[in-house]
Amino acid sequence: MKVAERVAIVTGGGGGIGGALAAALAEAGANVVVADLDAEAATAVAEAINAAYPGAAVGRGGDVSDTETIRELIVLAQERYGPVDFYFANAGITGAPGLPSEADWDQAIDVNLRSHIRAAQLLIPDWVRRGEGYFVSTASAAGLLTQLGAATYSVTKHAAVGFAEWLNITYGDQGVRVSCLCPMGVNTKLLYAGEQSGDPLGDLATRAVTTAGEVLEPADVAAEVLAAIDDERFLILPHPVVLEMFRHKAGDYDRWLRGMRRYQRGLLDSENS
Repeated sequence: MKVAERVAIVTGGGGGIGGALAAALAEAGANVVVADLDAEAATAVAEAINAAYPGAAVGRGGDVSDTETIRELIVLAQERYGPVDFYFANAGITGAPGLPSEADWDQAIDVNLRSHIRAAQLLIPDWVRRGEGYFVSTASAAGLLTQLGAATYSVTKHAAVGFAEWLNITYGDQGVRVSCLCPMGVNTKLLYAGEQSGDPLGDLATRAVTTAGEVLEPADVAAEVLAAIDDERFLILPHPVVLEMFRHKAGDYDRWLRGMRRYQRGLLDSENS
């Protein structure tokens, strides 16, 4: 599905992967609603896009885990550009490390999973009627593998992958395309949130990702996403090594778990040495 002359909403668009996606979409000829909890950041990304492509973007602040906020974004897109063709469920949080409080779990589940569910509830019926639409879920390599130190992140990203799979299977024959982005390390604020948390398990989460493979730039990830959309490919893996790790996990689960525990011990030993 081509993005030129289409209408897209990008959540978590105030920077990082979301900001790069919004810019790449505009460059490819789409009109974009840039949404972020940080309204100033969303506006700044939209203004930078409009400087290069006048009128191609509008920024809006809001909590995209809230159904009414998502509804307002859809209405804004329709009024400004027309019906929504693409929804990039990209907003995410790392969540508190370890086994945190009920409130921490609720927040992580709301942002990393329910925001996808609530957007799909609003968009899918119209896409089915129209016979086309595209939902792009930003999960993580943690959703295929796991995330050391961060249970909320790992569990909610697994759930995001599962929900994207279900959408693809359930509505794929009715014109709804679905892709799921599962990067490893990307040079964003989110990557270093654990390191800056002051919690040893948070620091472990950051070091596990930054030592596991190359840390990519957001623009590189955005380019890979647009290429996958063009091919209508479900699983988007900017780090090819993730597929190899995933195959090892599926091939011998117990061996993989032992290897992950060994990797964790090595990281903890290096920190304490």
